Amino acid sequence: MVRFQDERDVDRYVEGKLTSIGLKLKKDFNDQRNMSDYLKASLKGSSKTESKAGTGVPDFTVEKYGVPVIIENKVGLKKLQKLTKDGISKNDRDVQDFAVNGAVSYARHMIHSGRYDSVIAVGIAGDTSDDLTVTVNYVFGYEGEPKLMTDYTALDFLENHSAFNTFIADATLTEEEKHEILIKSQEDLHLHANKLNKLMNDHSIGVAERVIYVSGMLLSMQDIIDGNGEMLLEGLAPKVLNGTQTEKHRDGVKILSQIDEYLTNKGVPDNKKKLMLSSFDRISIDSDRDKYTEVSPLVSKNIKGNASITRQVFQYVYDNVFTRITGTAGHLDIIGEMYSIFLKYALGDGKEIGIVLTPPYITKLMAQMLGIDKDSRVLDVATGSAGFLISCMELMTLEVNEKYGKGTTKANNKIEKIKNSQLMGIERDSQMYTLAATNMIMRGDGSAKIEKGSSFDQPEELYKDFNATALLLNPPFTYSENGMPFLAFGLKHMKKGGRAAIIIQDSAGSGKAVKSNKEILLKNRLLASIKMPVDLFLPYAGVQTSIYVIEAGTPHKFKTDIVKFIDFRQDGYKRTKRGINEIDKPKERYADIPIIFNMGLNSDKHPEFHNELWELPEIYVEDTITDSGADWNFEQHKKINAKPQKSDFEKTVGDYLAWEVTQRIKSGFTGNEMAERLKKA
Repeated sequence: MVRFQDERDVDRYVEGKLTSIGLKLKKDFNDQRNMSDYLKASLKGSSKTESKAGTGVPDFTVEKYGVPVIIENKVGLKKLQKLTKDGISKNDRDVQDFAVNGAVSYARHMIHSGRYDSVIAVGIAGDTSDDLTVTVNYVFGYEGEPKLMTDYTALDFLENHSAFNTFIADATLTEEEKHEILIKSQEDLHLHANKLNKLMNDHSIGVAERVIYVSGMLLSMQDIIDGNGEMLLEGLAPKVLNGTQTEKHRDGVKILSQIDEYLTNKGVPDNKKKLMLSSFDRISIDSDRDKYTEVSPLVSKNIKGNASITRQVFQYVYDNVFTRITGTAGHLDIIGEMYSIFLKYALGDGKEIGIVLTPPYITKLMAQMLGIDKDSRVLDVATGSAGFLISCMELMTLEVNEKYGKGTTKANNKIEKIKNSQLMGIERDSQMYTLAATNMIMRGDGSAKIEKGSSFDQPEELYKDFNATALLLNPPFTYSENGMPFLAFGLKHMKKGGRAAIIIQDSAGSGKAVKSNKEILLKNRLLASIKMPVDLFLPYAGVQTSIYVIEAGTPHKFKTDIVKFIDFRQDGYKRTKRGINEIDKPKERYADIPIIFNMGLNSDKHPEFHNELWELPEIYVEDTITDSGADWNFEQHKKINAKPQKSDFEKTVGDYLAWEVTQRIKSGFTGNEMAERLKKA
């Protein structure tokens, strides 16, 4: 047994353990003196001292397996980790004093640098070699809690590629875990959007300007990287906005100049850049917002003394929104969520202008039902803030990394192709166009094919060259026929055999969009209709919606083509103006819907299906439709079984006997008299 006197003793012991499982120092693992330049760059600003101004230096790092491993050691079991009610403490002192907290903090900074998608954080602490605890966390985002790997209490998983791959398989998030993270991230983002809205409202920043402020500031925070991955210019940090009053160096002007520089280095075409800068100009146009003023309590923790309004908004966005771009909720439309919150304050719910953006877990669900894969060519002719394209990009990227290996040349080249040429969106509204382009740029620049203008007025060559295999949309429902003409138009420009999914007011399927529906069915086939929860878009709008899934290029045969009707009104959530609450396993239910869509009543044969959650005959119907264009919804096809069952008879008799007994007791009958009457009954 070795008793540890100081941290160097623990370091020597851990180095010995790594060596004993066959790893070699400076080849398979590194100590503080020789970690790679690439990993060192990812830790810039992560120092646990000097107010995080320097580069962090973990005790040991392992880089040989692709996903990096950070190891932090401490003397004494009491120094293993510090937890709060929210999880692993992020307090600066706790990060410095506790092994797990320090390792996780390093991992989060590495992910936030954009150089890594996930990091393994190992905290080790003990008093002796026989009384040592190893805690392993899989860190997959800057925000949120990492995944504690409870089955791994030693370093043996680092012994070889096989052992490490087993660990990664165990660490990889399930669909249910991903869904839970997505919902939690959305809730947190709504919380910060509400606070940010108050901050800007208190400083008289107009509602129409607020989302432009947020998206522009987010762009200015991005590092400018060249084609070789080298940094050309760091993104703006709050401290740069120091309230200088000269015209060319005002805080708002600095932000706009940084955005211009960023878009230029991203290679954004001049016409698009000019259009985006004309929107972002609102950040710099009012010089009064760049003058010193009293600091709001919402940002006083990180701002000492007075600061400009611009700096205060920037600080809040930097601290609470910017970090989420590299987080785990890949399907989360950050700017769209912000827009929805601000719109709620502007118009009550947004129905007046027909803008109700689709929740991220719905964009993901619809993309999954279409079977989006790495070779899909995805079109959205009513793009909004690009939520559907974001979800598709996430699914496509995930498949590429699983097939070719994350970070490999083949994977990187394919992902670049996906972002540059396999995602196309059209948006008419100038502000929404700017938001969509910004969203896609911040996700690695999928903005190449975000087009400005009306979908109906784009040149035919644009659609012909793109040759879409998938179409997803949530059209403005104030448009004629609830927006169904967008679907009819998009289907005309799809490859035969491609699939489309639209979420729309379900009145479009029961009589309000007959003209478009009949036109659609002449050349396309309705595959499925999914009835969605009535509170799905609360608190922004209370509308009844359905998802319709269509196959392009095959005329619908009304007598023989079977349509799948699914009742998903009970999705496991309860939505109120205050937020979204779990009531009955929503993560599992959302994982099951693509299975039901594909397998119908045979879904219970799928190994991952949660059969106990469903009465399949009650929520799933297969039926034909007519050529009326007005019978596309679940309620019109739900079969009501009118034939009495034996169980119905038994229940009726039982109810009668119970009633008879009650009446006799009230009338004072004796037990024998009652038995005789019941016998006759």
